[in-house]
Amino acid sequence: MQRTDIDAPFVRELLRDRQPDLADLHVRPVSSGWDNQLWRVGEELAVRLPMTERAPGLLAQEFRWLPGLAERLPLPVPTPLRFSEPSERFPRPWTVVKWVPGEPADGTEMTEVSRSAEVLAGFLRALHRPAPQDAPLNPSRCGELAPLTESFEGGLRSLGDLVDAPRLRDVWKRAVSAPSWDGPPVWVHVDLHPANAVVTDGALSGIIDFGDMGAGDPAADLAAAWKLLPEGAADAFLDAYGVTDEAIVHRAQGWAVLSAFGLLHIGLAWEKGLPGGQPTWGRAGRRTLERVLAHGR
Repeated sequence: MQRTDIDAPFVRELLRDRQPDLADLHVRPVSSGWDNQLWRVGEELAVRLPMTERAPGLLAQEFRWLPGLAERLPLPVPTPLRFSEPSERFPRPWTVVKWVPGEPADGTEMTEVSRSAEVLAGFLRALHRPAPQDAPLNPSRCGELAPLTESFEGGLRSLGDLVDAPRLRDVWKRAVSAPSWDGPPVWVHVDLHPANAVVTDGALSGIIDFGDMGAGDPAADLAAAWKLLPEGAADAFLDAYGVTDEAIVHRAQGWAVLSAFGLLHIGLAWEKGLPGGQPTWGRAGRRTLERVLAHGR
C-alpha cells in the first residue's frame, strides 16, 4: 500500500474496524517521517501507520519499551497506547499513540536557545540510565565507531564536493581514537535530529520517533548538540548534561557526522525527485556539519 492510497476516510474506517471507540473523532493528516504515516485523531491521540518494511518492527519495539521509559522522561513523547493487528484493510500492524503537541523542529526555528539546551540536557539525563539485559541493541547507531569507518568513507565519497573531506576526516580520527564508553549500556534514542523533535514558542517541547532506540553509548545522543540544537548551543548543552570527558565529546561528533551524511543523502533524494526524499533534511545535514566543524571544544 502506498502513502497516496491513504486518506482521512480510510483512517476512519480503519479505526472503526479495529478501534471503534475512536472512529468518530476528528481525523486529519500531519507531518510524517520516513517509516510511518501519521494521522492526528481528536486532540490527544495519533495513529501511526507503517509505510516501510522495517517500520512494523520499530513500532513493536516502541510498544514494548517506550511506555515504561515515558514515565520518567520530562518531555512529552508519543507513548504507544494501543496496538492493532494487520487486517484485509491494512496489511501491517499499527499503533495509537499520545499526540505530542508542537511544531516539527525541521520546519520551525528553535529561537529559545538556552532554554532548549537545558531542556534537552535534562531529557537525556533522565533517559540515559542503565538498560536491562534484554534491551534492544543497535550497534550501528550507538555502538563502537571504528567498525563504521567504511560507512564514513563511503559517505565522503558519495557526497564529494558537498563536504569538507579533510576536516571531517580529522573529526572522525579523533572520534575513533577516543576511549570507548566504559559504563553500562544506557538507553539511547539514537535519532535526535530536527524532524524527530517538536518546538513550542521557540523552545524544544517534545521528542518523537523512538523506533531505533537501543542500549549503548550515550555519545550517540549527545550528538544532538550539533544535529538538533541551534549554532552556539553545544557548550551550554554539554555543560548542563554534565560532560567533563572530552572522549565522549569526540565520539558524539563522530556520530553527528555519520548522521549528517544520512540527512544529506535524504535531502539530495528529494532534490532529485527520488523516492524517500525529504525537503528539510538536507539543510539539517549541512547545518550539522557546519556546527561540528565550527565547534572549538
